[in-house]
Amino acid sequence: MTQRNAIHPAFVRFWHWINVIAMVMMIGSGWRIYNASPLFDFRFPNAITLGGWLGGALQWHFAAMWLLMVNLLAYLVLGALLGHFRRSFLPVGPRSVLRDFGLALRFRLAHVSGTYNAVQRASYIFVLAAILLVILSGFAVWKPVQLQSITVLMGGYEGARLVHFSAMAAICAFVVVHLLLVILVPKTLLPMITGGRAKMRGESRHAQ
Repeated sequence: MTQRNAIHPAFVRFWHWINVIAMVMMIGSGWRIYNASPLFDFRFPNAITLGGWLGGALQWHFAAMWLLMVNLLAYLVLGALLGHFRRSFLPVGPRSVLRDFGLALRFRLAHVSGTYNAVQRASYIFVLAAILLVILSGFAVWKPVQLQSITVLMGGYEGARLVHFSAMAAICAFVVVHLLLVILVPKTLLPMITGGRAKMRGESRHAQ
């Protein structure tokens, strides 16, 4: 099976699973850091945080940050050079997203292996933007003076913290929806491990 015929090319699968590791590390340690100086009137249970204490959580967080950033950069470069974004995420627009969202609510949205519907395309673009935002806002929180131009755009240090938290919450929401869809359509999981095989145009639906 060639990568062209795979549902998910090797670099997409590699990025996905490295991203899972980085996100678990970053979110878990981020919740522990948040608990040390909460923005809102609640704290995350220590049992679901990572790092054990503030210093340990910061070490985990910085390690996850670099892993996430390098992994995302490689994905963006390869995705652009190999035409992955053009084939998988475009075209997409408000009308097609609303149409497919309505079909999904009525359980009438068909699932075609190797093809993203408009809702999926919009959600993947959304989470990529959220990851970029969480990285930029994280740098603004980490180095508010050295990167003051970014910090100012986000409303200062406290504004950057709020943006960072909001981007994290958006990523968590995406993950929850993503996992629910995998539970509802479990056959989508295996291709993210093996690559799978996309059906070619004109191929019989019952072909083995």
